[in-house]
Amino acid sequence: MRKNAVRYGIAAAAALLLVAVMWTFRPSFSPAEPERTPEEIAASIHRKAIVIDTHVDIPGLFGSEKYDPGLRGVLPVQVDLPRMREGGLDAVFFVVYVPQTERNAVGYAQAASAALEKFAAIRRMTDDLYKDEIGLALTAADIRALHEQGKRIALVGIENGYSVATQPALLDFYYDLGARYFGLVHNGHNDLADSAQPQEKFADRANGEGGEHGGLSPLGRAAIARANDLGMMVDVSHASRAATLAAVEASRAPVIASHSAVKALRDHPRNISDEEMKALAAKGGVVQIVAFDEYLHPVPDEKKAARRELAVSLGLTSLDALFGADEETKAKFAEGLAEIDRKWPRATVALLADHIGYAVKLVGIDHVGIASDFQGGGGIDGWSNASETPNVTAELVRRGYSEEEIVKLWGGNLLRVMEAAERARRPAAQPATRAAAQ
Repeated sequence: MRKNAVRYGIAAAAALLLVAVMWTFRPSFSPAEPERTPEEIAASIHRKAIVIDTHVDIPGLFGSEKYDPGLRGVLPVQVDLPRMREGGLDAVFFVVYVPQTERNAVGYAQAASAALEKFAAIRRMTDDLYKDEIGLALTAADIRALHEQGKRIALVGIENGYSVATQPALLDFYYDLGARYFGLVHNGHNDLADSAQPQEKFADRANGEGGEHGGLSPLGRAAIARANDLGMMVDVSHASRAATLAAVEASRAPVIASHSAVKALRDHPRNISDEEMKALAAKGGVVQIVAFDEYLHPVPDEKKAARRELAVSLGLTSLDALFGADEETKAKFAEGLAEIDRKWPRATVALLADHIGYAVKLVGIDHVGIASDFQGGGGIDGWSNASETPNVTAELVRRGYSEEEIVKLWGGNLLRVMEAAERARRPAAQPATRAAAQ
């Protein structure tokens, strides 16, 4: 009995000693941090990344009291400084788009006049009205410098080579005003290139595989060469397949598609094929996947007809008419659109991510970006204006993209192409630089 008691005593003492040793050398555990939501991760990314939207249309009224970019506007305004700040959207290519009319002296003069009006409006915003909040970037280095200063960033893109008429030298003038990408064509063939879509007014110029020029005209090749000499990126969104492939081949620098979606997922004339994406990527370019309802999924003819009838009934037959309308008319238009979208739902951010994912899988993460086409018809469920930009990022987080990959998609790839275009400049075409601190 006494021996058993001794043994039990020794065992108990050993157990106590073991507990004491384990307590002394226990690992130090801190409470586990709660797992962050995709929205929280997206917010963190937006605080660090330079988020760039490569295509935002503006009306001729931009910069006026009808569309004051410094104030939070009502529909049809999708992009203004308050919404850019709310959505962590750092930089926007404001687009100098001109509609195409007759290809003659009168048409060319009207196009140049319309283009200059928009250049002037953008420069009023950056150089006068809101110079303390947003700066004009002329180089990739300017973009980074302005971002470091905490400013929003304006860039300028040209949509439709119709604005250069038959004079590629006009690109020099537009470059001096700030243009940093040049879209060859819009709807309807012009003197430079064939369009992916005909312009209804000019049915005799309907698009076909051969088009009018078989892709690019000699004038179009000269315009691309001049853009390269200046350090201006060439944009092939809206171009036909033949024109896109010819432009990529002709350009010394990488080429962009500033606002296109994936043809393999949605067979629309405006979308870009696998062949074109591979050609762009092989040259170092980038495809900016666009949040445009009809390019992401089929839209019933009934919905398109309903939208047209609504616009015509309110007298809103152009972008300027829409922005220039009174508040009552705008409210009626907004209510009508909401009702139409309830009946025929818009594409979603998830569908946009599907198109992004397809392009990434096809050509790699280094050759894909994101664009909205706001105010030119863009806008989907979840990304209907600039303030909702983080919703796109959160969806990418859900899809498993890393922070590094998302930074590339939101502007890193575009900056790389912009720098490549700058390096392709001919010495004689070196422009004077603009101080980003202005």
